[in-house]
Amino acid sequence: MISGKGPENLPGAWKLMLLGDGSPTRHLRLITGKEVEVKLIAMNIDANIGNRVPIEVNELKPPLLRRQVWLNCGSQTLAWAESWWNKQEAEKHLQNKHEPIWKSLTEGRSELFREVDGLALVNAEWLQEGFKKPGPFWSRHYRFFRQARELTVIREVFSPALETWLGSTTRNQLEISE
Repeated sequence: MISGKGPENLPGAWKLMLLGDGSPTRHLRLITGKEVEVKLIAMNIDANIGNRVPIEVNELKPPLLRRQVWLNCGSQTLAWAESWWNKQEAEKHLQNKHEPIWKSLTEGRSELFREVDGLALVNAEWLQEGFKKPGPFWSRHYRFFRQARELTVIREVFSPALETWLGSTTRNQLEISE
C-alpha cells in the first residue's frame, strides 16, 4: 500500500485526484462541467491473468471478468480504466455497462471503502493515440471493499489534458516514492 502522500512536488489537486477516495468520474464532471461518457472497449471473461495486472487481482475469486473503458467529457478523452471482478459480482453490480462504476456501486446508498494500492507513471503508444498527447501518464490502481470483502480492483490512467484544470505535473521530472 502506498503511503498516501505521493510525490512531494505533485500539485495538491493532482494528489486529490490520484490518492483521494472520491470518484474520478465525479471529479471529471466537476472540473470540466461536462457529463462523463463511458465508452466501453471490452467486458469479458479474463482467463489469462498475467503479470501485467495489479497483484491485488489475485485476491479476487475466479472466474474473473475484465472491463475496459475510455472516459470522455465532451470531445476530450480524459481517462482510460480497467477493472477486474468476480463474474457473479460483476453481473450483480454492473448491469448497465455504459455507466460509471461508482454510480452502479452506490445505488441503494450502500457503503464502500476504497484503498489506493499503487501510483505510477506509465507510457504506451496506444495511450498516446487515445489521449492524443505524449506520455508519460499518471496511473493508479485501487480496490473497493464492501463489508470488509474485496469487491473489485480498478486501474486508471489519466490524460495530461487534465493539467488544464489541475495544474502542471512536470511528469518527466517526478519520482514516485512508495
